Amino acid sequence: MNTPLTRRSFLSRIGGGLVISMVLPTQSFGQAIRRMSPAEMRDLPAAPNAFLKIAPDNTVTVISKHIEFGQGTFTGLATLAAEELDADWDQMRVEAAPADVELYANLNMGMQGTGGSSAMANSYYQMRKAGAAARAMLVATAARLWNVPEKEIDVKSGIVRHAPSGRTSGFGALAETAAQMPPVTEPVLKNPADFTLIGSDLRRVDGLEKSSGQAIYTIDMTLDGMVHSSILHPPVFGATVSRVDAAAALGLPGVLAVHEVGRGVVVIARTRYAAMQGKAALEVEWDLTKAETRSSEEMFTTYAAAAQTPGAEAEKRGEGDMPLKDAARQIEAEYRFPFLAHAPMEPMGAVVDLTPEKVDIWMASQLVTRDQREIEKVLAFKPEQVEIHTMLAGGSFGRLGTPDAEFAAEAVGVAKVWGQGPVKHLWYRENDIRGGRYRPMCVHKLRGGVDDAGNISTWDQVIAVQSFLKGTAFDGAVRNGIDRSAVEGAMGMPYAIPNLRVGLHLMENGVSANFWRSVGSSHTCYAVETFLDDLLELGGRDPVAGRLALISEEEPRLRRVLEQVADMANWSGASRGGDRAMGVAIARCFRSYVAEIAEVSRGEDGLPKVHKVWCAIDCGVAINPDLIRAQLEGGVGYALGAAMYDEITIDANGQPEQSNFDTYRSLRLSEMPEVEVSIIKSQADPTGVGEPGVPPVAPAVANAWKKLTGSRIRTLPFTRGIST
Repeated sequence: MNTPLTRRSFLSRIGGGLVISMVLPTQSFGQAIRRMSPAEMRDLPAAPNAFLKIAPDNTVTVISKHIEFGQGTFTGLATLAAEELDADWDQMRVEAAPADVELYANLNMGMQGTGGSSAMANSYYQMRKAGAAARAMLVATAARLWNVPEKEIDVKSGIVRHAPSGRTSGFGALAETAAQMPPVTEPVLKNPADFTLIGSDLRRVDGLEKSSGQAIYTIDMTLDGMVHSSILHPPVFGATVSRVDAAAALGLPGVLAVHEVGRGVVVIARTRYAAMQGKAALEVEWDLTKAETRSSEEMFTTYAAAAQTPGAEAEKRGEGDMPLKDAARQIEAEYRFPFLAHAPMEPMGAVVDLTPEKVDIWMASQLVTRDQREIEKVLAFKPEQVEIHTMLAGGSFGRLGTPDAEFAAEAVGVAKVWGQGPVKHLWYRENDIRGGRYRPMCVHKLRGGVDDAGNISTWDQVIAVQSFLKGTAFDGAVRNGIDRSAVEGAMGMPYAIPNLRVGLHLMENGVSANFWRSVGSSHTCYAVETFLDDLLELGGRDPVAGRLALISEEEPRLRRVLEQVADMANWSGASRGGDRAMGVAIARCFRSYVAEIAEVSRGEDGLPKVHKVWCAIDCGVAINPDLIRAQLEGGVGYALGAAMYDEITIDANGQPEQSNFDTYRSLRLSEMPEVEVSIIKSQADPTGVGEPGVPPVAPAVANAWKKLTGSRIRTLPFTRGIST
């Protein structure tokens, strides 16, 4: 890989060095290719050789099976290994794992990939065992070389010591001999009370590289002889190429070729600028025969009509919705949630070097196994002919985790039709926001009632939403008309409501959809937590006290975070006095428990002005509290921006109307509220952090807005819901 002398590459050469690493022999780990329970993860044998490299200069490199897209996974995994290895934090390094599902499967997903806020949860014991096994092998080696008992040897801050003789050694001097030993498969792990790194605010292992420009992303890469490609996608989802006039494009300086690839027309050129110019000069007619041409409003009308009927039953308690007719008081409401783009800072990109024998592809691969399988199909290659080099990613929020891996397939398809050397295939932000994949739009219909004493007696919720798993490689997750990702957060809610029914309509829609940060909870939490506030108000209950009364005794961790956040915000009722009010919402998301309170006033623009968000989370063992706080702070900003402003609207011709940050904007720095985070101390195994902070933000703000103005926002974003 070569990098041109850009600002980023110039910075990267300052202080660079050469590391010659020595790899311990690899151990088979084939049983990891399936989903595992937490207990099974604890019982897995150690595989230090797949996850650690110790170099002669004492550096320890952790092989990360999870992509790093800003969430701090590299730092978390290095912490787990370093803790058990008793390494010094300065000697830790991290690099991405190659594509190898037998070695690097995500134990929660059964494939190599990152998602569902699962990185720390599924690696907690695996990486600790890798570190502990390597430590045991280093100690055994030192004992043999020094002819002393192993029990007299200690390891601290990367130094192996035999106190009686005064002998010491770094890891590097022992590693080559240790590599000859049989792997230690059942190492003894530390008592958590002895942790020195886990639970500390360690600095990020990639912080300096990213802040100084040394970090290399896909867009920074060049290869000798590399050309550039840019693709024109259809303006409407599902359209195909009918006719191409490429004469004008081919007449431009630097343009080398024009081809139909997948669902678009690609221009291959000597430079990125020439590729862009060539794309702009294309004349393409599109076949709309199978295209999705409905507008957003037409889709909402269809969805709302479906939500009037029960749908497939996801959950039923007691008599379901039948007691509603006998409720002392009841209310009903309809909620509308728009399509949402992911809008990460880094657009999709890949560099592909294809030869008849193999393909090397550099890209930010979130679902590595899916990308590998689709590349194999396009090229008719065997797995060992596909080498995926997973790069750092500039955000994802679900965007890179596409079940059909169409971007990887498109990129190698371009290299295949070019057939003359490496190609850098880049999407522009307009490619993604106008024609990528969205959080699906949906409609919720809710009805609920309270009894004479003000207790919530009945809850009926119907959701109409498109499944982004149905018909894909993950189709098996959809059973009996229920896609659990569509109802998570509504199904199995923690409130002790005696009669409850949750129904689901899986809507047909030609617009491409995908996971979005916090997945189904990104919309279910809003509907549940705001409608619950309305029912509590109907019964004369306080939002916090009412929730505590409804949360089952079997949910002590959820009760704890709610009590904690109420203490933090000095909750004494939703009215804050003056021109401010507070709202509360909770979520149980990716096995973590989160409660948030937002303090809100009316802004000069007529929209909610959020002054502060208090957040309490129980995510089990806090591996790096500073990163947890950062994830929750980022989640607040991401969720608030989406709630306030964001929507993808489809016009009367079926075309998305937004294209870039000028029409699909994020929260601005001046709009970011103060965020105060409390992490509940816990000895439970770690759970998710990246997504759980997102769901409660919007409903907490909306509940405060209702108290402040008396107006309930049932259509998102707020810019639309408040004006209608």
